[in-house]
Formats: sequence, C-alpha cells, structure tokens
Amino acid sequence: MTRRVLITLALTILLGGITASAPARAGTETYGDYSRMFTRSAGQYWAGAQVAGQWAWSPASPSESWVSWGDPKAWPPSYREKFVLAGDWVLVDGWADNGTYYKLSTTTEWTATGSCTGARTAFPPGGAQHYVRWTVPPTGYCMFTEGTITEQSSGNMIRYRHEQIWSPPSPCPANPNTTVKATCVKQTERWSDDNGSPMAPRLLRDAWIAKCFGMAWSVQNHPVTATLTSPGPVTWRADGRYWWGW
Repeated sequence: MTRRVLITLALTILLGGITASAPARAGTETYGDYSRMFTRSAGQYWAGAQVAGQWAWSPASPSESWVSWGDPKAWPPSYREKFVLAGDWVLVDGWADNGTYYKLSTTTEWTATGSCTGARTAFPPGGAQHYVRWTVPPTGYCMFTEGTITEQSSGNMIRYRHEQIWSPPSPCPANPNTTVKATCVKQTERWSDDNGSPMAPRLLRDAWIAKCFGMAWSVQNHPVTATLTSPGPVTWRADGRYWWGW
C-alpha cells in the first residue's frame, strides 16, 4: 500500500465524521466502540520515523472476529487472533500462525477491582480466556488467567499466565502523529509462559485503544521484571499513524 493511499484513507476517516474528541459515557459504551472489532478496520503504528506494525480486524460473524498483526510490507501476515463475544465478555480463543492453530484453555481465572487486591470473581475453568468486558465500566478492573496453549498440529502444550489491568475511558496520551484529541481505554498487561524455559515473564506493556480509531493509539513496553501496577520506565514506544476501513 502506497503512502499516498494511506494518507488518503487517513484523511477520509478524519474528515468523514469521526467524533473522537466526544466525551466518553462509561457504562453505555462498548469495547467495540473503541477496538472497532466488528468493523473491517485497520491501522498502522510507528516507532519514530519507521513503521512498527499493522493491524486489521476481519469480522467473521456477529459474535466472532479475527485481528491480524504484522509487517505491512508482507501483508497479509500468518499471525491472527480469534476473539468471540459471549454475553458481556470478549473471549480470546487462540491464534493462528505458521499454518497451525494455538488454542487456549484456562485452568484458573478471575476478575477483581483495578488494584487487583479486592474481592475476586472466579470463572469456571476450561475453554476460552475472558479477555475484556464488552460494556465499558466506569471504573478499572483487573483480570488474571492461567492456562495452557495447545499447538493443534502437534499436540505440544505450554503453560501461560496473563495478567491485565483495564482502565476506564480517559483522554488518550498525546500522539506525535496527529493533533486529534481522542478518548482511550488503557490495557496494562503482563504475559508469562514456560515456552522453552521455566515459567517466566515475557512481556509487560501498556496499550491505549482509541474510540472510533481502534487498536494501537499508543503502545509502550516496560522491563518484564517490573510489576503490573508499577511498570517502570518505557523501553520501547510506538504510536498510531494511519487508520482506515477496508
């Protein structure tokens, strides 16, 4: 995709009625309003003067959508994640990559207040992971999941742990690629697994998802040895630069 086409698409979105600066109405909005998971939407995020990646949602039904992540120069990528809307939750079932499917199955799963220290509400084990609330609540909340990932082509299995804090809608952080003011929900997540070594953290990241724009308004990685509630210094950052529908 040429730079000219991307600029045209970005201008089409920005001039086509997006009201990203409108105040959020927590409790009445949905994760879909922010992520755009049930629209054929896409975007690019850049680290400085270089493209860092591209994402695109491909809805498969009113309750299922896949999001692809990869290099725009080698599009479409082999990697894509499957999300399912079930009641008031968005579940992550697994992902496809390298010609096979990696399916999640939970063993321990609960949600709590945003500090992760309050009373916990547990989910039954087994099946897809509870990822995010569909209705955006007025306060933050914590998510904790442990489970297994099974490579469908081989039967190989690894254990994983996924910890998240979702913050309520608030102004998005300043984005060096646009002057538009937007409203975001923020996800702080830590991913750990035992793939090739004992269980260890592999990723600690903040991600801002912007209403009417979609994924990767801003992404910040932190040292994996930091804590979820105090993530420490930023080790890498990228910001959204182009958004479009397809």
